[in-house]
Amino acid sequence: MKKAEMAGSFEPGKVEQKWYDFWMEKNLFRAEEKSSRKQFSIVIPPPNVTGMLHMGHALNNTLQDIMIRFRRMQGFNTLWMPGTDHAGIATQNVVEQELARKGITRHDLGREKFIEKVWEWKEKYGGVITNQLKRLGCSCDWSRERFTMDEGLSRAVREVFVRLYKDGLVYQGDYIVNWCPRCHTAISDLEVEFKEEKSWLWHIRYPYAEGKGEIVVATTRPETMLGDTAVAVNPKDPRYKDVVGKYVILPLVNRKIPVIGDDYVTMEFGSGAVKITPACDPADFAMAERHSLEVIKIMDGSAVINENGGKYQGQDRYKARENIVRDLEKGGFLVRTEAYTHNIGQCYRCKTDIEPFVSKQWFVKIKPLAKAAVAAVVKGRTKLVPAMWEGTYFDWMTNIRDWCISRQIWWGHRIPVWYCDDCQEVIVSTDEPSACTRCKGAKLRQEEDVLDTWFSSALWPFSTLGWPEKTNDLKTFYPTSLLITGFDILFFWVARMMMMGLYVMKDVPFKDVYLHALVRDEKGDKMSKSKGNIIDPIKMIEKFGADAFRFTLAAFTAQGRDIRMSEERIEGYRHFINKIWNAAKFSLMNLEDYPDDYKPKPADFSLADRWILDRLNNAVADVTGHLDEYRFNDAAGRIYQFIWHEFCDWYLEMIKPALYRSQDIRRKRAAQHTLVQVLRTTIKLMHPFMPFMTEELWQKFRNDGSSVMVSEFPAADERGFDPDAARDMEIVMGIISVIRNIRGEMNILPAKKVRTVVSVSDPETVRMLSEWQDYIVNLARLETISLGTEQEEPKGAATGVFGPARIYVTLEGAVDLAGERQRLEKEIVKVSKELAAVSKKLSNSDFKQKAAEAVVRKEELKLQDLKEKLGILETAAEKLKAISA
Repeated sequence: MKKAEMAGSFEPGKVEQKWYDFWMEKNLFRAEEKSSRKQFSIVIPPPNVTGMLHMGHALNNTLQDIMIRFRRMQGFNTLWMPGTDHAGIATQNVVEQELARKGITRHDLGREKFIEKVWEWKEKYGGVITNQLKRLGCSCDWSRERFTMDEGLSRAVREVFVRLYKDGLVYQGDYIVNWCPRCHTAISDLEVEFKEEKSWLWHIRYPYAEGKGEIVVATTRPETMLGDTAVAVNPKDPRYKDVVGKYVILPLVNRKIPVIGDDYVTMEFGSGAVKITPACDPADFAMAERHSLEVIKIMDGSAVINENGGKYQGQDRYKARENIVRDLEKGGFLVRTEAYTHNIGQCYRCKTDIEPFVSKQWFVKIKPLAKAAVAAVVKGRTKLVPAMWEGTYFDWMTNIRDWCISRQIWWGHRIPVWYCDDCQEVIVSTDEPSACTRCKGAKLRQEEDVLDTWFSSALWPFSTLGWPEKTNDLKTFYPTSLLITGFDILFFWVARMMMMGLYVMKDVPFKDVYLHALVRDEKGDKMSKSKGNIIDPIKMIEKFGADAFRFTLAAFTAQGRDIRMSEERIEGYRHFINKIWNAAKFSLMNLEDYPDDYKPKPADFSLADRWILDRLNNAVADVTGHLDEYRFNDAAGRIYQFIWHEFCDWYLEMIKPALYRSQDIRRKRAAQHTLVQVLRTTIKLMHPFMPFMTEELWQKFRNDGSSVMVSEFPAADERGFDPDAARDMEIVMGIISVIRNIRGEMNILPAKKVRTVVSVSDPETVRMLSEWQDYIVNLARLETISLGTEQEEPKGAATGVFGPARIYVTLEGAVDLAGERQRLEKEIVKVSKELAAVSKKLSNSDFKQKAAEAVVRKEELKLQDLKEKLGILETAAEKLKAISA
């Protein structure tokens, strides 16, 4: 084999860009729109065009790339469709903030000029996250990259809206929505985040309009009483059986409002009576519809009290609250105030408290669409992994509300609806009309609102493939094979893609959906700027390399469990990368005289050769099975186990004599042949996880211009399993491990060779051990070994057992028994004192309460280590005592 120069350690910074450019130049990421090969396709969850790579992106795209590279190597025609999302509210906010720094508002520019500014911003900054994905090693088909506002996708959006409208599934109406006073737009239920807040519950007296008496209602939002149009009680509540139908006087406003009966009212809350403000609460709005109550809007779009608020007009909602509470107290209407903790809804983008707001909005009738999407999962047409998410999916889809799809912003897909000012005709069309379809007038104005960002995202699996055109891509790759995304957008995105895919394409958008968990810090806390615990993926790539970073993510991705990440863990896998590198370097050094076309005979292979090939075949079978089932952590763990603990720790050590000083050239060639086979197979096995290092090693081994990325992924071979070699080597390794343990316990110096006796009852095992005893002699550092079926125990020997073998290690001349006992006793005293001190510290309640969590955890780990150390020392002392006796 040709000599290859290798650095002392793997240097990712010198090779990552080189190999990514190599893959791009050779078009290795490209999918074929027509192919006889079986297809495997994934659409990327499009990151926001405003985005920067965070740990969630890094995890999600690493897992996608693992699956794409795996299937590509298995011979599939693979498509990983990339793209970005226009992110309506987020992008508009970013550009508005940029303009604000120059003292300009979007209204100063006007709609068209502002949209031009957003496009300028997108062209300048929109590619940042795409380049960061390339740094991670993502093998997307960049020739097909899409953007949710590009012409093709915009056409698909208009087409679907018009179809839904014509099918009676889109309607416009006055409805109460979640309104962000900062973004000045409606947001969906899913875009509301809840924050626990300590507040107050105000109990307010509403006097009867006639006669004496009053009803006391409790509220957390006294400012909304300005829009009260009723007081509601439960008709079954005996306290109020005679008051339904009467009227009360609304304090401060002095308006008569009715007392109504409704089963929705909970008798146990407060006084059992509630104020009804239809314009400020979704439940109250629904109740107003049932009882034909007036809806009085008391706030404008900035959450400022309007003309219906009397003397409070012009006041911010929270300033109005202060003044109303003061006036209620002054007027004798405030009965009492009590502390109350409840959840406040906030805009997921700007964190402003949302305001329920009645306005004219566009909606999708969602229940008919949801029914089909539920059935698809029930019938197994789409599988959710892990299956634990099915219950959540079914529950949400069953209780789903109509989807508010209009947003009062400028950046996004403008709703394809036009109004005729001459005859008030409403025109819904995929193309801009030149004249009214009814009166032929030309005074047309388009709907001001844009569509919810998630509307275009819901079409992503088929719009990116060219729909509504009947493209080859659509024919070849729809439905897609797999979607990998976070569980947190199961309803935002996954459910909506299911509904739209089934509605438009009459088929599910993907066959499998893998929902991964969140990436948290090492303590399990959510990463945030305020906590200072954010891990920057790009910094980790620069520090440790993309391969170590990717492998760490995969190694900790267990189904249904959050990932605890730390820089130390990434660094640990950086050491693993170097372990692989050094093993490859050692192998190449010992393959320089190996003829590539050499074919050893079966009898030439040693037990170690046969064993490592069996373990390799097992590893290939396991990794393939784990990836087929999306068990990324198990696949990564199996690779780690094979390379570090089987190949490096055992096999390489066992074959060194054959490579270095073997007089048997056939045995040496067999070992070299095995090395080549194991390394080439392992490089392929690792490639989906560690693309850059494996490409670098592949070129060292092949040097023929090919790429590991399009080599054939290893497949387990039934003929490659060797249970006899596995059984025999287990005994050999077990005996070596027992001797090593005894050496450690007895503090025998590594350079000191010892005499060992091994007694086994089975003659066939003795024969096998005799043939391969050099492994035991070399790896256990033995002077001599005596093997037999009825070996006597030597005097002054330490004893160990493994399976059918009893192992005796003679200590005479290897250990100063008296001196070693004295050393152990001193060490036991020292460790016992340390253990007592740490135990005392941890039993002190003041220490546990006042010390930082990290400090306490450090002491707990120290206690555990000291206990283990003391146990080992005491066991060794007992053994020495028994031997001396």
